Formats: sequence, structure tokens, C-alpha cells
Amino acid sequence: MVMKRHYRFRAILFDLDGTLTDPFVGISRSVNYALTQIGHSPLGDEELRGWIGPSLHASFEQVLGDPRLADQAVAHYRQRYWEIGMFENSVFPGIPELLYDLRAAGIRLFVATSKIRPPTERILAHFGLRTYFEAIAAVDPDDRDGNKAMVIASLLPRLGIDRGWAVMVGDTIYDISGARAHRMPCIAVTYGYGAYRDLYLAAPLALADSVTALRHLVLE
Repeated sequence: MVMKRHYRFRAILFDLDGTLTDPFVGISRSVNYALTQIGHSPLGDEELRGWIGPSLHASFEQVLGDPRLADQAVAHYRQRYWEIGMFENSVFPGIPELLYDLRAAGIRLFVATSKIRPPTERILAHFGLRTYFEAIAAVDPDDRDGNKAMVIASLLPRLGIDRGWAVMVGDTIYDISGARAHRMPCIAVTYGYGAYRDLYLAAPLALADSVTALRHLVLE
């Protein structure tokens, strides 16, 4: 389901994983590397899809049942991900053109991600996307929660406009709830890694099943 009307926003906050880029290969391989390093069996692809969006530490703790083991797993994950995994990634087709056209239309662009800053900056630079964004909000390396509402909160002073003129764009319920905590609308993209039913029931402003549909909602 895609809502057909379009909206005029002055600022757009984009999630990264599952919204701008498809990180599944790098994240899934790095998760399984971390698990095997501490003696846990690797996970299957379907289970790994649910790791894109939530807090990394919380996901490891849920599987391992021990926060100390989760700390170790996060360290192993980052070792591989920062060296290899972040580049086992691809930009969704149409995203660079959309960002270019949004900037040309005078719309201010931001990134609001539950990833930590160093890989976020490197991924955006690697794919030539960094120049489109006025600012990036990410989580602290020691943050175990990856709370999207807190990430969005850090950008609010920079917006300088009523929140109704800004919109969050993301692929999980965490993007929707994070935006809602600040009375900001959210467009949920269903081409990422959030379950369609969960996104639909979370009642975002609109659903977009492709980058083309997203373009129609925010630009055309």
C-alpha cells in the first residue's frame, strides 16, 4: 500500500540502513562472525533480517542471554564490520538522484541513525552521499540502547522550523516511534527490513514501497 498524495517538507531526516543503503550482507556476516568468535552457532538469513534497525547490543543480549557476552560480541562485530562489513553494502537505486533533487529543491537533509558515527560517516563518504546532508545524528559507541527518539532529539535544535514541516524517513517501527515522540511525522519505506504488517500497524504518515514512491511523496 502506498499513499498517493505528496507532501511538502522543508527538512527530511533519513535513516541509513534499510532506507538509503542495503547493508544486509555486511551486517549479517559481521553478526555471525561475532557469534562464532564466542562459540555460538551462526544465525540464518531470516533471523538476521531482524538485526537491521534495533540496538546491536540489545540484539546480541537477546540471543546470548548475558550482557557481558553481548559486550564481547559487539567488540568482535565492530572489528569485522569496520574493516570489511560496512563496505559489503549498496545504495538503493534511485537514492542518489532523489537526494540531489531534494537539495536542488531547497529541502534540508539530515541523517538520523542508530548506528555509531564513524561507520556512518565512512559509508556515506564511500558512496558519495555525505555532501547531501547538513548534519548527521548517530549514537555514542557506549550507548547500548540506540534510542531513535534521542537521536532525533539531537537534531531538533538545528531544524529551526516547526516539526510539522519536517519528516522522518525510515524502514522500521523505531523510526516511526522515534519521530512520534517529538510529534514529527514519519514516512515508512517498505523496501527495507521492517516487517510490512508492523509498519502498517504503527500508522506512519505514509508508506512507500519503492524509492520512486518515496520520491512522489516528498518531492513530485
